Amino acid sequence: MTNTPDQSPLGKPAAYQSQYAPELLFPIPRQQKRDELQLSGTLPFFGADIWNAYELSWLNLRGKPQVAIATFTVPADSPNIIESKSFKLYLNSFNQTRLTNADALVALLRDDLAAGFGAPVHIALTGPEGFAGVKMGELDGMLLDRLDIEVDQYTPAPSLLRAASGAAPVDEILVSHLLKSNCLVTGQPDWASVQIRYVGAQIEQEGLLKYLIGFREHNEFHEQCVERIFMDIYRQCAPQKLAVYARYTRRGGLDINPWRSNFTSGPPRNLRTARQ
Repeated sequence: MTNTPDQSPLGKPAAYQSQYAPELLFPIPRQQKRDELQLSGTLPFFGADIWNAYELSWLNLRGKPQVAIATFTVPADSPNIIESKSFKLYLNSFNQTRLTNADALVALLRDDLAAGFGAPVHIALTGPEGFAGVKMGELDGMLLDRLDIEVDQYTPAPSLLRAASGAAPVDEILVSHLLKSNCLVTGQPDWASVQIRYVGAQIEQEGLLKYLIGFREHNEFHEQCVERIFMDIYRQCAPQKLAVYARYTRRGGLDINPWRSNFTSGPPRNLRTARQ
């Protein structure tokens, strides 16, 4: 049976388990939402979902709590996403679990998440000795939010996206902090900054900003919103190269930062922004 978002723990009372419980993970096939975007077969993008977990803790064999920040890098072509509340509940199930060392934790995480996402997941732990080296930063690019616009559309409208025809291609990076979408199940707000890098006919910035603001009443998971943004720009503006990267604010100690690209610029830096 295929999992659907309404069957997930979202919006339902949940008892926190503090002993290791991998069965808490709730995978959801990506293809369900990709069908809405008419995506099948070879995807027109590659990329990753970068998860940061700030509330990870377990016990050593003497019962002393250990803490770390974990980063999980999930390939965009994995068959599944994992619903974020279930991920949080799963991570919390380590709270009273005794493990030999951090390597034993990573081994469990690697196996469980590979089974849930349906693909290998890269895992990096930062312990307290490395906390001082954790960097912050902001997405670089020209700020779309500087534009003084009037807005009356709060659902995504791809028709707002336009590119200049007949002009020489440009290489631009555009940024907005005004992306807000809502949880697909609960309707709770999800806040993000988004960076769009492209090479091609120049995209009309006012229309792009209005389009991004149009997600304000749209219900979809983070990964799905970024893929929708990528595909709408790709189809409406036909850039030669395109990358879309969103940094969503955390919920339940987790932030999710999807990145989709069709050119090999390399993965983006995992820098926590001021709002994260």
